[in-house]
Amino acid sequence: MTKIHFTSLILLVFSRLFCSLLDAGLKEAGNKQPAGSSSSPANIIVIFADDLGYGDLGCYGSPVIRTPHLDQLAAEGLRFTDFYSAAEVCSPSRAALLTGRYPIRSGMCGSRRVLFPNSRGGLPAAELTIPEVLKSSGYTTAHIGKWHLGIHEGSRPLDQGFDFSFGLPYSNDMDGRADLPKGATGSPNPPSDGWNVPLIRNGEVIEQPAVQETLTRRYTDEALKFIHENQQRPFFMYLAHTFPHVPLFASEEFRGRSRAGIYGDTVEELDWSVGRILDVLRELKLDQKTFVFFSSDNGPWLIMGQQGGSAGPLRDGKGSTWEGGMRVPGIAWMPGSIAPGVTSVPASTLDLFPTTVALSQSTLPEELVIDGTDLSPLLFQESNLPARPYFYYRGDQLFACRLGEWKAHFSTQTGYGQPKPEVHDVPMLFHLGRDVSEKRSVAGDHPEVIEEIRRVVEKHQMNVTRGTPQFE
Repeated sequence: MTKIHFTSLILLVFSRLFCSLLDAGLKEAGNKQPAGSSSSPANIIVIFADDLGYGDLGCYGSPVIRTPHLDQLAAEGLRFTDFYSAAEVCSPSRAALLTGRYPIRSGMCGSRRVLFPNSRGGLPAAELTIPEVLKSSGYTTAHIGKWHLGIHEGSRPLDQGFDFSFGLPYSNDMDGRADLPKGATGSPNPPSDGWNVPLIRNGEVIEQPAVQETLTRRYTDEALKFIHENQQRPFFMYLAHTFPHVPLFASEEFRGRSRAGIYGDTVEELDWSVGRILDVLRELKLDQKTFVFFSSDNGPWLIMGQQGGSAGPLRDGKGSTWEGGMRVPGIAWMPGSIAPGVTSVPASTLDLFPTTVALSQSTLPEELVIDGTDLSPLLFQESNLPARPYFYYRGDQLFACRLGEWKAHFSTQTGYGQPKPEVHDVPMLFHLGRDVSEKRSVAGDHPEVIEEIRRVVEKHQMNVTRGTPQFE
């Protein structure tokens, strides 16, 4: 009797202990939060490629460009299949990323499409940027790489919230030499001294023309230095690579390595750069404290031929509102906080602004209108996001809208070479889940979908206040 009672007591104790441990484990799994959400804010790194196509990475299907570090980033993080840049070309896309607002709100769009060295405008000083928000929460901030948001007072990196800046003021194909031969920009062997673009550190020109073969490596060195120097406090780094925008240059170590020619060489060197950054984060034990997001400013510049990249199965490329112009790679990484996986939930660079605000435990002015959505529930709790529309602008004109799996085109135009858009009285309609290449319009079968999208577009346009044009 006593022996049986003692055995039962032991079993009861172990049973309760097991249940307690199980319950604690389930609670921990069910309440997964980003590192730093309860104590110190997370570090944030946004890595932005230039003109990288949807099909140019191994993890997105490239059979010829080797990207082991980005593939590992995708394997350890969350890879988006339906991630978008907020514009089809450089300047408006970058403005949208840093503000969380469609470029039409800031005036960072227009018929000229991007800013040029002789442009009078730039990102307005009144716009609130990611680094400005994060600085108010104690972050140190750095811009490294291409800027392309203005060269005048008020619109330069140090005017827009960055403590440190190192890179080019605009695209590397600007300030071309007067006697450049035709086609030099898209050549597989462009002249090293063909462009007089300056390399600038904290507002001071340190090299002109910039030695473009060294840019990826020097950007990487500056990024690693910044991480080392700020490992004891929260930091935000915006690393905007110059390549694979033409003219294409790679360092001697990477020149001729890729099966995809000089284009592949530049992408493989960019992949090396990502690997070096991840290595340092791990060495300094910052990997679980740092949110890394990798993407591209728009799709591939297809008119550059073999120097223009690939959109994979998507239609068209840079400059267009077809999927190939604006759907880009998107990879989120934060070990211990973001579970490895693949998601088809639509998201865009507009979402990085509210997501970084949440990660940094910052607050925004109540009157600020932003177009992005905080991705934290998707990233850290593996929860779906509310359904929301996505609007495809070309310049200051709305060309298309996505709602769920449906995309309606009100106007279409190739990225380059088509002088005027084709306006569709009856919008073209595609189900992107069944026809990602946008080959078969099914508008005639689904008039109710078109009407629903029209209502969404009308509501959006009623609530858009156009900013002062900056490009004209």
